[in-house]
Amino acid sequence: MKTEIQPHESIRAEAFRMWMASPMPMVTLVKTLDVCRLVKVSKRNGMKFTMMMCWCIGKTASQVEEFFTLPVDGKLYRYDKLAVNVIVENSEGGISSCDIPFTDDIQQFNRDYLSLTAQAANECKSSFLNDYMVIGTSAMIQTELDCIVNQYTDQFCNPMVMWGKYRKGMFKTTMPVSFQFHHVQMDGGHASRFLDILQKEILFLC
Repeated sequence: MKTEIQPHESIRAEAFRMWMASPMPMVTLVKTLDVCRLVKVSKRNGMKFTMMMCWCIGKTASQVEEFFTLPVDGKLYRYDKLAVNVIVENSEGGISSCDIPFTDDIQQFNRDYLSLTAQAANECKSSFLNDYMVIGTSAMIQTELDCIVNQYTDQFCNPMVMWGKYRKGMFKTTMPVSFQFHHVQMDGGHASRFLDILQKEILFLC
Protein backbone atom coordinates (compact mmCIF):
# COMPACT_ATOMS: atom_id res chain seq x y z
CA MET A 1 0.00 0.00 0.00
CA LYS A 2 1.18 3.54 -0.71
CA THR A 3 -0.02 6.73 0.92
CA GLU A 4 0.58 10.29 -0.21
CA ILE A 5 2.27 12.40 2.47
CA GLN A 6 2.83 16.13 2.68
CA PRO A 7 6.48 16.90 1.90
CA HIS A 8 6.68 19.80 4.38
CA GLU A 9 5.57 17.46 7.18
CA SER A 10 8.19 14.79 6.40
CA ILE A 11 11.87 14.47 7.27
CA ARG A 12 12.58 14.94 3.54
CA ALA A 13 11.00 18.41 3.45
CA GLU A 14 14.23 20.30 2.71
CA ALA A 15 15.38 17.72 0.16
CA PHE A 16 11.99 17.92 -1.59
CA ARG A 17 12.26 21.71 -1.76
CA MET A 18 15.80 21.62 -3.13
CA TRP A 19 15.73 18.68 -5.51
CA MET A 20 12.18 17.96 -6.68
CA ALA A 21 12.39 20.48 -9.51
CA SER A 22 16.01 19.71 -10.35
CA PRO A 23 16.56 18.60 -13.98
CA MET A 24 19.07 16.00 -12.75
CA PRO A 25 18.25 14.88 -9.19
CA MET A 26 19.80 11.41 -9.47
CA VAL A 27 23.03 10.54 -7.65
CA THR A 28 25.24 7.50 -8.31
CA LEU A 29 27.62 5.89 -5.81
CA VAL A 30 29.93 2.98 -6.66
CA LYS A 31 31.35 0.47 -4.18
CA THR A 32 33.33 -2.72 -4.76
CA LEU A 33 31.84 -5.54 -2.70
CA ASP A 34 33.35 -8.80 -1.52
CA VAL A 35 30.90 -11.39 -2.89
CA CYS A 36 32.90 -14.54 -2.13
CA ARG A 37 30.36 -15.66 0.47
CA LEU A 38 27.47 -15.05 -1.92
CA VAL A 39 29.11 -17.18 -4.63
CA LYS A 40 29.75 -20.04 -2.18
CA VAL A 41 26.25 -20.07 -0.70
CA SER A 42 24.71 -19.80 -4.17
CA LYS A 43 26.60 -22.87 -5.39
CA ARG A 44 26.05 -24.82 -2.17
CA ASN A 45 22.28 -24.24 -2.12
CA GLY A 46 21.74 -24.46 -5.88
CA MET A 47 20.31 -20.93 -6.00
CA LYS A 48 20.99 -18.35 -8.68
CA PHE A 49 23.60 -15.74 -7.79
CA THR A 50 21.45 -12.93 -9.21
CA MET A 51 18.42 -14.04 -7.17
CA MET A 52 20.48 -14.06 -3.98
CA MET A 53 21.94 -10.65 -4.79
CA CYS A 54 18.41 -9.31 -5.27
CA TRP A 55 17.31 -10.80 -1.95
CA CYS A 56 20.27 -9.21 -0.16
CA ILE A 57 19.36 -5.85 -1.73
CA GLY A 58 15.77 -6.14 -0.49
CA LYS A 59 16.93 -7.31 2.95
CA THR A 60 19.27 -4.33 3.21
CA ALA A 61 16.73 -1.79 1.96
CA SER A 62 14.21 -2.99 4.55
CA GLN A 63 16.65 -1.75 7.23
CA VAL A 64 16.99 1.77 5.79
CA GLU A 65 13.97 3.96 6.54
CA GLU A 66 14.43 6.24 3.53
CA PHE A 67 13.65 3.40 1.11
CA PHE A 68 9.99 3.49 2.15
CA THR A 69 9.46 7.05 0.83
CA LEU A 70 9.62 7.96 -2.87
CA PRO A 71 8.80 11.00 -5.02
CA VAL A 72 6.36 10.16 -7.84
CA ASP A 73 4.90 12.67 -10.32
CA GLY A 74 5.84 15.63 -8.14
CA LYS A 75 4.30 14.13 -5.00
CA LEU A 76 5.79 12.25 -2.06
CA TYR A 77 4.54 8.80 -1.13
CA ARG A 78 5.05 6.48 1.82
CA TYR A 79 5.08 2.72 1.15
CA ASP A 80 4.71 -0.19 3.54
CA LYS A 81 6.13 -2.89 1.24
CA LEU A 82 9.26 -3.31 -0.89
CA ALA A 83 9.87 -5.17 -4.15
CA VAL A 84 12.93 -5.81 -6.29
CA ASN A 85 12.71 -5.39 -10.04
CA VAL A 86 14.70 -7.56 -12.44
CA ILE A 87 15.16 -7.32 -16.19
CA VAL A 88 14.46 -10.61 -17.98
CA GLU A 89 15.52 -11.72 -21.46
CA ASN A 90 12.32 -12.97 -23.04
CA SER A 91 11.60 -15.64 -25.64
CA GLU A 92 11.29 -13.09 -28.45
CA GLY A 93 14.83 -11.84 -27.93
CA GLY A 94 13.78 -8.66 -26.13
CA ILE A 95 13.56 -7.79 -22.47
CA SER A 96 10.71 -7.69 -19.97
CA SER A 97 10.52 -6.04 -16.57
CA CYS A 98 9.50 -8.08 -13.54
CA ASP A 99 8.77 -6.94 -9.95
CA ILE A 100 9.46 -9.50 -7.21
CA PRO A 101 7.82 -8.82 -3.81
CA PHE A 102 10.43 -8.83 -1.06
CA THR A 103 10.13 -11.16 1.91
CA ASP A 104 12.60 -12.02 4.67
CA ASP A 105 12.04 -15.68 3.76
CA ILE A 106 14.69 -16.33 1.10
CA GLN A 107 13.06 -19.63 0.11
CA GLN A 108 9.77 -17.86 -0.65
CA PHE A 109 11.60 -15.05 -2.45
CA ASN A 110 13.40 -17.67 -4.55
CA ARG A 111 10.11 -19.36 -5.49
CA ASP A 112 8.58 -16.01 -6.47
CA TYR A 113 11.73 -15.04 -8.39
CA LEU A 114 11.79 -18.27 -10.42
CA SER A 115 8.05 -18.25 -11.11
CA LEU A 116 7.69 -14.58 -12.04
CA THR A 117 10.83 -14.34 -14.17
CA ALA A 118 9.88 -17.53 -16.05
CA GLN A 119 6.42 -16.10 -16.70
CA ALA A 120 7.88 -12.81 -17.94
CA ALA A 121 10.32 -14.64 -20.22
CA ASN A 122 7.71 -16.97 -21.69
CA GLU A 123 4.87 -14.47 -22.09
CA CYS A 124 7.10 -11.53 -23.07
CA LYS A 125 5.11 -9.29 -20.72
CA SER A 126 6.28 -6.95 -17.99
CA SER A 127 4.69 -7.11 -14.54
CA PHE A 128 4.57 -4.27 -12.01
CA LEU A 129 3.67 -3.97 -8.33
CA ASN A 130 2.33 -0.43 -8.15
CA ASP A 131 1.70 -0.42 -4.39
CA TYR A 132 5.30 -1.41 -3.60
CA MET A 133 8.39 0.77 -3.39
CA VAL A 134 10.40 -0.96 -6.10
CA ILE A 135 14.19 -1.15 -6.19
CA GLY A 136 15.39 -1.58 -9.74
CA THR A 137 18.27 -3.90 -10.59
CA SER A 138 20.25 -4.61 -13.73
CA ALA A 139 22.76 -7.46 -13.87
CA MET A 140 25.02 -7.38 -16.91
CA ILE A 141 26.93 -10.53 -16.08
CA GLN A 142 28.42 -11.07 -19.54
CA THR A 143 31.41 -8.85 -18.76
CA GLU A 144 33.30 -7.24 -15.90
CA LEU A 145 32.33 -3.60 -15.38
CA ASP A 146 33.89 -0.89 -13.24
CA CYS A 147 30.87 1.41 -13.11
CA ILE A 148 27.37 1.81 -14.55
CA VAL A 149 25.49 5.10 -14.70
CA ASN A 150 21.85 4.66 -15.65
CA GLN A 151 19.82 7.01 -17.84
CA TYR A 152 17.67 9.54 -16.00
CA THR A 153 14.01 9.97 -16.87
CA ASP A 154 11.38 11.83 -14.87
CA GLN A 155 9.12 8.82 -15.43
CA PHE A 156 11.26 6.69 -13.12
CA CYS A 157 12.56 7.97 -9.76
CA ASN A 158 13.12 4.59 -8.11
CA PRO A 159 16.51 3.58 -6.72
CA MET A 160 18.56 1.32 -8.98
CA VAL A 161 21.34 -1.18 -8.19
CA MET A 162 23.49 -2.37 -11.10
CA TRP A 163 26.44 -4.72 -11.49
CA GLY A 164 28.42 -6.76 -14.00
CA LYS A 165 30.33 -10.05 -13.80
CA TYR A 166 32.07 -10.74 -10.50
CA ARG A 167 35.86 -11.01 -10.44
CA LYS A 168 37.61 -14.04 -9.04
CA GLY A 169 40.93 -13.33 -7.32
CA MET A 170 43.34 -15.52 -5.39
CA PHE A 171 41.87 -14.58 -2.01
CA LYS A 172 38.72 -12.59 -2.83
CA THR A 173 35.83 -12.53 -5.26
CA THR A 174 34.77 -8.94 -5.81
CA MET A 175 32.13 -7.07 -7.77
CA PRO A 176 31.72 -3.29 -8.28
CA VAL A 177 28.14 -2.21 -7.63
CA SER A 178 26.59 1.05 -8.82
CA PHE A 179 23.75 2.49 -6.76
CA GLN A 180 21.65 5.29 -8.24
CA PHE A 181 19.04 7.13 -6.16
CA HIS A 182 16.83 10.22 -6.23
CA HIS A 183 18.13 12.96 -3.93
CA VAL A 184 14.62 13.64 -2.63
CA GLN A 185 14.40 10.06 -1.39
CA MET A 186 17.72 10.01 0.44
CA ASP A 187 21.06 11.73 0.92
CA GLY A 188 24.55 10.42 0.24
CA GLY A 189 24.92 9.32 3.86
CA HIS A 190 21.83 7.11 3.66
CA ALA A 191 23.04 5.64 0.36
CA SER A 192 26.49 4.95 1.81
CA ARG A 193 24.88 3.22 4.80
CA PHE A 194 22.83 1.09 2.41
CA LEU A 195 25.98 -0.08 0.61
CA ASP A 196 27.75 -0.80 3.91
CA ILE A 197 24.82 -2.87 5.20
CA LEU A 198 24.58 -4.66 1.85
CA GLN A 199 28.20 -5.75 2.24
CA LYS A 200 27.49 -7.05 5.77
CA GLU A 201 24.39 -8.94 4.64
CA ILE A 202 26.44 -10.66 1.93
CA LEU A 203 29.32 -11.50 4.29
CA PHE A 204 27.04 -13.01 6.96
CA LEU A 205 24.73 -14.84 4.58
CA CYS A 206 23.92 -18.31 5.89
